[in-house]
Amino acid sequence: MLTDDAQARARQAGLDLIEISPTAQPPVCKIGDYGRMKYELSKKEKDTRKKQRNFELREVKLRPKIEQHDYETKARMAERLLQDGSKIKVTIMFRGREITYTAFGKRLLDRMAEDMMPLAIVEREARLEGRNMFMILAPRAVPSGPPKFSSIREAEKEKDHKTPAAADVHPEEEPSAQDSHA
Repeated sequence: MLTDDAQARARQAGLDLIEISPTAQPPVCKIGDYGRMKYELSKKEKDTRKKQRNFELREVKLRPKIEQHDYETKARMAERLLQDGSKIKVTIMFRGREITYTAFGKRLLDRMAEDMMPLAIVEREARLEGRNMFMILAPRAVPSGPPKFSSIREAEKEKDHKTPAAADVHPEEEPSAQDSHA
């Protein structure tokens, strides 16, 4: 169709002539409301931005002389961050003379990497920069296996909510006085 004819039809309908594919031979156009089309495109763009996942780099700080319970708390926090889809920078801070024992820090980072293996991959190996040693963990696409640090309290709560098997069995009723006289 000629361009003039298409423009005349669009004016008759009270709409716009919208060029869809300008590079095609002949160019492809449609008749519609240009403002509405722009609005729908902006909504689609906004939805795709909303669904897009930006990886954040979150940090978990440790010390080389960390106690077992404190380590488990930090590991649970790291696990939660990985499940949320964030990358994790695990940092060990050395103070004073602790810097001479960087092997302790390396072992601690290796332990964290091993504990997070079902949820994460090591993106950057442990390395020392100044007085800090760090490594970066990235979440796996699909977590494999149950999390290593499940909450003990949650397990206890679940155990408490379940009724024991003995409670389901009803004790035999004692015969009433009427039954014994019959």
